[in-house]
Amino acid sequence: MSATPVFGRIATAVITPFDSRGGIDYAAAKRLVEHLAANGSDAVVVAGTTGEGATLSAEERVELFKFWADSAPDGLKVVANTGTNVTDESVKLTQQATKAGVDGVMAVMPYYNKPNTDGQIRHFRMVAQATDKPVLMYNVPSRTGGSMTLEAIYQLSGVSNIAAIKEASGNLDFVSSIIKNSAHDFVVYSGDDSLTLPILAVGGVGVVSVASHIVGPQLAEMVQAYVKGEVDRAAKIHRDLHGVFKALFLTTNPIPVKTAMAMMGLVSENFRLPMTPAPEDVKNHLAAIMNEHGLFPGIPSK
Repeated sequence: MSATPVFGRIATAVITPFDSRGGIDYAAAKRLVEHLAANGSDAVVVAGTTGEGATLSAEERVELFKFWADSAPDGLKVVANTGTNVTDESVKLTQQATKAGVDGVMAVMPYYNKPNTDGQIRHFRMVAQATDKPVLMYNVPSRTGGSMTLEAIYQLSGVSNIAAIKEASGNLDFVSSIIKNSAHDFVVYSGDDSLTLPILAVGGVGVVSVASHIVGPQLAEMVQAYVKGEVDRAAKIHRDLHGVFKALFLTTNPIPVKTAMAMMGLVSENFRLPMTPAPEDVKNHLAAIMNEHGLFPGIPSK
C-alpha cells in the first residue's frame, strides 16, 4: 500500500463559493486553492455534490474547471465532475473538461434514471472513451436513487482509464467485494469521512473528503499513519475527528461545511436554491466542535 494512488490519498470535494448575487466568487475560490494546497489535499474534485454542481450550468462548470486547472499549484490534482444523468451530456462535459486541462474526471452513477447493469456499463464506457484522463466513478445511492451493481463495477474496472471508484454506499461488504474482485490496479476511495479508516482497513487507498476543508492535515496524518502500519495512532486520530465528521452532516451537505468555511473567513455563507443557510442550532453545534479542535480562536462555543 506504499505506492501513491492515482488521485493521491486526500481528495477534497471542494465547495463552490458564491457571491451575494448568486454568481461564482472567484476571489474566494482563489483563497480555497491556497488553503487546500497548504492543508493536506492531494487533489480537488470540482463541481461535485459538495460544490453544488447540480445547480451549476454546463457553462459554469467548464469555467470552474478552467479556473482550477489554471490556478492549482503543482502537486494539487484537479478532478472535474462531469457526471450527469444524460450520457451524451456527460460525454460532452468530459471532452470540455479534458480540453480545459484537468488531471482527471469524476462521473456519478446516473441519477433518477436508475439504469440497469448494461446501462451503467455503457454509460461509463462512453465517458471513459471521451477522455485520455483517469476516470473516477462515483457510487452514492443516497443521492442517485440507486446503486451501481457489483457486476458493472467489476467489468468497468478493466477499462484502461477507469482508475478508481468513490464509494459512498456505506456498505463495507460491498466495498470489500469491489476490492476483492476488481482489476488489480483499480482502487477504492471512501466517499464518507467517517468510514475512511474502515475502508482503508479492507484495502481502500484514501478518501474524497468533505472534512478536509477544515481538518485536512489531521486527515492526512491519519491516512499516512495507517499506510505506515501505525494502526493504533490512525485509530486515535479517527476517534478524535469523529465529532467533526458528524457535525459536517448535521444537515444536508454542503450546508454545514460551507457554513464552517464562512466561520473561518474563507468564503461567504451564500448558497444556491434549493440549498439554504444553516439553522442556528447547526451553526452553534459547528462553532462548539470547531472551537474544541482549535480551528478558529475567538468563536465562542454554545
